[in-house]
Parts: sequence; structure tokens; C-alpha cells
Amino acid sequence: MSRSHPTLPTRDVQATASFLEKTLGYARVTQPANSLVEAVWLNIQNGQQIQVVFAEGFTVSRFDGEVGHIAVFHPAAEFAELKRRLERLGAKVFEPERPSRFARFFFREPVNGYVFEVFASHFDH
Repeated sequence: MSRSHPTLPTRDVQATASFLEKTLGYARVTQPANSLVEAVWLNIQNGQQIQVVFAEGFTVSRFDGEVGHIAVFHPAAEFAELKRRLERLGAKVFEPERPSRFARFFFREPVNGYVFEVFASHFDH
């Protein structure tokens, strides 16, 4: 069974979607017209999408961190620029708590507090 899309609830759909567009380069795509709440669909790449949806009073889990997070690939050659862009737009960038054989880092996005783990990709995803 393959994955369709993850859904990120938020109290501010436009701010969350804009942050993901400006930092990770995800582009908005046409979304289904039958959404019951405000939503934005973003193309991650190669047909993979993420849905950002309004959820009144939403707060992220207290477990968001190295234990609970969203993992993504990003070109290794662009790590330094991505970290600068994230920090410039209000994200908290931090290093992993445990060693790994993979180049990676974490960031907490400023709108909701979601934690993302960024893995180095040495090829186009």
C-alpha cells in the first residue's frame, strides 16, 4: 500500500503553507473543491503532496522533537543555505541528539511548532 498524503493541521493555514513554500520550496497545487475547512495543498515533488488544513485551537504534540517529527530529504549541497533561510524566517534549527551515519539536522517551524528532520540527499528527489 502506498501513501497518498500527510495532513498538517494548523490554526493558520496561509502562514503554515507560506512558510513551507519559502523554506522547503513546496509549491501550491489545485486542491479539491469539497474541503469542509480552509486548506492548501502543496506539491512536495514527484506527485507527492502535503495537505495543510485549518483546525481551530490546534497545538502540536508535546512529543514533537527527535521522537516525533516530519522527515524530509533536501539536497546536501543546499544545507547551509536552507539553515540560513529557516532561521531568517523564524525557525529554530538544532542538531540531532543522537549520532547518525546520515547528514541531517532538525528545525522547529515558527507557526505551529512542528519539528522537521532534514536528511541530506545526494541526488534529485
